[in-house]
Amino acid sequence: QVQLVESGGRLLQAGASLRLSCEASGRTFNKYAMGWFRQAPGKEREFVSSISRNGDTYYADSVKGRFTISRDNAKNTVYLQMNSLNPEDTAVYYCAAVFSLGIVTSQRQFEYWGQGTQVTVSS
Repeated sequence: QVQLVESGGRLLQAGASLRLSCEASGRTFNKYAMGWFRQAPGKEREFVSSISRNGDTYYADSVKGRFTISRDNAKNTVYLQMNSLNPEDTAVYYCAAVFSLGIVTSQRQFEYWGQGTQVTVSS
């Protein structure tokens, strides 16, 4: 069992930067592929970014070039650095994990989910 706790979400203005963190419990964090998803009001949850256990990364087109995912296996933590934020990035951001060798992008494949952290970007 893996427990995920996101942090870092807050209210900020367009153009600002923010780093989200997701800390995982357990001693096998380095065996898990990790992902970030988001859900805006009235919309379905969507993929943002993911990182494999080996550090391969993948991004949604909407965030490519602005967001960077990374992981620190020594700290059992995955990060999402978000730059040039705009109001369309407003959402609850969720961290997810799945025991996997390769990179994972489908929500259905992720086994564990955090409670989410709210990011609100004002214009």
